[in-house]
Amino acid sequence: MTTHKNLLGGPDPTYLPENEEAYRLLGEESRPPAEVAAKYPTFSLAWAMLADDAFEAGRVIESYAYARTGYHRGLDSLRRAGWKGHGPIPWDHRANRGFLRCLAALARAAGEIDEKDETERCWQFLKDSSTEAYAELKR
Repeated sequence: MTTHKNLLGGPDPTYLPENEEAYRLLGEESRPPAEVAAKYPTFSLAWAMLADDAFEAGRVIESYAYARTGYHRGLDSLRRAGWKGHGPIPWDHRANRGFLRCLAALARAAGEIDEKDETERCWQFLKDSSTEAYAELKR
């Protein structure tokens, strides 16, 4: 992956490490997201999938809980990857998508339970982190 020096002086983008085994389990083996989350609890994509499935089934509180778990595990991973609490988290990097999807799922579920401050904070965080993810996920 090519990175370019940020001429505006802001933080460099953060790229989470890939977990090829977790992707393989979800894809090639069609393992359920709950199984993958149990085996790889830091893999935010599995949590995002659980949050989306729960939301679509009308289980908003479960969706909120799954999204919050994936969000916090993702924050931990971002910090280990050098993130300092702000700066770009590119949507086009596959490993970042799980965290960004959890952030959107948390905003969506928070909105459903009328947690206005959390909803606004999460949507703004998503937009600040990746305008591409925000455009893709805020529908």
